[in-house]
Amino acid sequence: MAIRERAPTDVAVWRGSDNGVVETADRIIVALDFDNRRAADEIVDRLGDECHFYKVGLELLTAAGPDLVRHLVSKGKDVFLDLKLFEIPNSVAGAVRAAGALGVSMVTVHGMGGRGIMAAAVAAARDFPELRVLALTVVTSMTDADLTDVGVAASTQAQVLRLAHLAQEVGCHGVIASPQEVASLRGLLGPGPEIVTPGVILPRESSGEHSRPGTPRVAVAAGASHIVVGRSVTRAADPVAAMRVIRADLAS
Repeated sequence: MAIRERAPTDVAVWRGSDNGVVETADRIIVALDFDNRRAADEIVDRLGDECHFYKVGLELLTAAGPDLVRHLVSKGKDVFLDLKLFEIPNSVAGAVRAAGALGVSMVTVHGMGGRGIMAAAVAAARDFPELRVLALTVVTSMTDADLTDVGVAASTQAQVLRLAHLAQEVGCHGVIASPQEVASLRGLLGPGPEIVTPGVILPRESSGEHSRPGTPRVAVAAGASHIVVGRSVTRAADPVAAMRVIRADLAS
């Protein structure tokens, strides 16, 4: 993934796939979890240069369409297209190629899809050097009991590590997991792969739907390459101030 050149402020070492140095701000991905484009555009405009990376999920993509993604890319923003692809390999490959054509930086495929689906995603991404395929392990809302309900006897921790190992074997550029699994994942995967963590909340903030949350500093200290924050910023009275608090916390 290309690293922008900016003034050398808030610099932190990022143990991502480029093994380079990246500003603290570039670790922070703001989730545009809205049901309409106007709300998304408003928060992007309000944050301005405070945020360089945005997550677009299924709700907003369905509501606003791919033009929103093109608009973000045209503004110089990196886009994490969180599709959680889980389909036959041919369909997954087609979706990954479409994501690459939009100019996004990251796209997700579901690790539970297995080796064939993830391998198809990786192969399709080869025509787009800037595109990273990340495997979703276990969504942050799930617990051990939820896995049991769907016939998975392993704990969430064990299942995350199993799927991450498989994703690495087939060539995925990284994984998606909760802050609570980052340290184990970094030990398993080594320093290269990206580990992106949703379920990130600020201290004393409600965990909401996340069953396995963690704070920004804890996630990055454990080895996360990126953190995903949502309502902590987008629903804040002052989103810019909220971003600066998160960035200062990481920089410290």
